[in-house]
Amino acid sequence: MNKRILLFIVFVATGIISFSQDIPVRQLPTEVFRTITKAQDTSKWTWKRGGVFNFNMAEGSQSNWAAGGDNFSLALTSHFNYYLYYQHKNQTWDNNLDYNLGYIQTSSSGARKNDDRLDYLSKFGLSVDTPSNKLYISSLFNLRTQFFAGYNYNGSQGSLSSTILSPGYLLLSIGMDYKPVKSFSLFLSPITNRTTLVLDPSLAKQGLFGLDSGKHVLNQFGAFASIDYTKPISKNVNYKGRLDLFSDYSNHPQNVDLYLTNYFTFKINRYLSANYTLNLIYDDNVRRFGPNGTSPALQVQSQFGLGFTLPMAVVKRV
Repeated sequence: MNKRILLFIVFVATGIISFSQDIPVRQLPTEVFRTITKAQDTSKWTWKRGGVFNFNMAEGSQSNWAAGGDNFSLALTSHFNYYLYYQHKNQTWDNNLDYNLGYIQTSSSGARKNDDRLDYLSKFGLSVDTPSNKLYISSLFNLRTQFFAGYNYNGSQGSLSSTILSPGYLLLSIGMDYKPVKSFSLFLSPITNRTTLVLDPSLAKQGLFGLDSGKHVLNQFGAFASIDYTKPISKNVNYKGRLDLFSDYSNHPQNVDLYLTNYFTFKINRYLSANYTLNLIYDDNVRRFGPNGTSPALQVQSQFGLGFTLPMAVVKRV
């Protein structure tokens, strides 16, 4: 990875960590409280669950337009998030699911998928500083893949570039999780296994995503760090971000892999909102860029949408 990019990321992460002590607790949607009686169990269990669904559409058309361009274009984007949190005494269990799907159609290039990302993260921890419960010994599991086939286009011709579990990334990690407030966490681990899957035979033959030709599985052992941060910037503006860093001990550990997501929501009313996403990915094993198509590069995705938002009620059980 470019050293300047890495230094910038470290600077931003350091600033977030130093600021985290003053972060207010995230304002959640209206909560419903319920008492549950469990047979032969008088201990208190606390759950929180909720999420949001966004759907955005943009359409354009023109006729006899001297400046040129497509006569028709249609873009659809959607984002689904669901979380389930558990906390009881010195135990925490965080689950978060994100799925993004995008579609675009123009009169010149036809219909194409322009986004397809599934990300599930589960983290279980035991507090080591009871009763403050800010530092945890934790285990983390993360799955990243997609649902539908993706293509690289040369003109109107498309060649398969990815599909479900091709690639798929499975990450298992054990480390320390620091949670000074409910809206921020810093996970650090020197013991992490990352598995890259390429199950599609035609893609496996091409030797993509760091795998040798014909291989379907690549295991890497290294160090991992993850920062989760959620902050209401103002009454109607919220931010949610995540930064993952991974270094492979045995293969160029200085080339740190990066996965950074930024999601801004601008609330207009209960069901209408605007949103902006900025995603950055650097994977040293994805060498498909540059003049010869054999080099790694920073992948950047930026999207702005205006559309329908469906909040899911947060439920808390005690």
